[in-house]
Amino acid sequence: MGSIIDYYNQFDEWGRLEREPVEFMVNLHFIKRYLKPGTHVLDNGAGPGKYAVALAQEGYDVTLTDLSPRLVGLAAGKVKECKLEERFQGIHVADARDLGRFEDGRFDAVLMLGPLYHLQQEEDRNQAARELFRVVKPGGHVFVAFMSRTRHLINSLLHPQSWKPNDTMDGIDEFMRTGVFNHSDDGRFTGAYYFPIDEIRPFMEQHGFDSVKLIASGSVVQSMNEEQWAYWRGRGPEQYQRFLNRVMEAAEDPYILGASSHLLYIGVKPQ
Repeated sequence: MGSIIDYYNQFDEWGRLEREPVEFMVNLHFIKRYLKPGTHVLDNGAGPGKYAVALAQEGYDVTLTDLSPRLVGLAAGKVKECKLEERFQGIHVADARDLGRFEDGRFDAVLMLGPLYHLQQEEDRNQAARELFRVVKPGGHVFVAFMSRTRHLINSLLHPQSWKPNDTMDGIDEFMRTGVFNHSDDGRFTGAYYFPIDEIRPFMEQHGFDSVKLIASGSVVQSMNEEQWAYWRGRGPEQYQRFLNRVMEAAEDPYILGASSHLLYIGVKPQ
């Protein structure tokens, strides 16, 4: 896991979610739809804590974990900066595959918005899912991020030089067969695993969860530029809110899942 830590030691994940606001906006919308303020949420693989801080600001109790000591330190700094210490029940360095510091059924809900697609080995993905199931309460919701094989195929075909070794058809064929991607250029995106979309629900269900929804986190606007966003904001609050409502509605359309850079699985642990 050292390569993952090294990558995030130099990458601005907080800034990414500000540069690509749709993913954050859509995910937070659906998380809040299913959780009431006061709920105790584990943000597992929280990075610098953008989701955790946003939830704490709206009255949720939060525990935060991440694999990277640097990102855990940044998250702790954000919590202090925002004066949210009372909302946090713990900020820890932890591997999503080993949440042994927490007892069974500890949390009302768990977010896992990153770890799963960094785990290239099947047993590691299975172990992270088992730990997720173990620490959430019966009846509790989980929110899990996936990256789809279809979207990465699109990226590879459109921008091959940016996604080596998917700059050759041999590279693309191997990626489509395995879902495993390791960038040929040093310092680029960490090694990852991309799921076939039709395997996401079965994967989570085989680990005990009941599926609720699979959401396209990019909705239909992930490629909009700032000028296009400014147009809709400039139409006034009422029109802009209707625009956002339409974006959220479209995120639930299963026909756009393959076009979205990130997907959000929503499930529940049976009572």
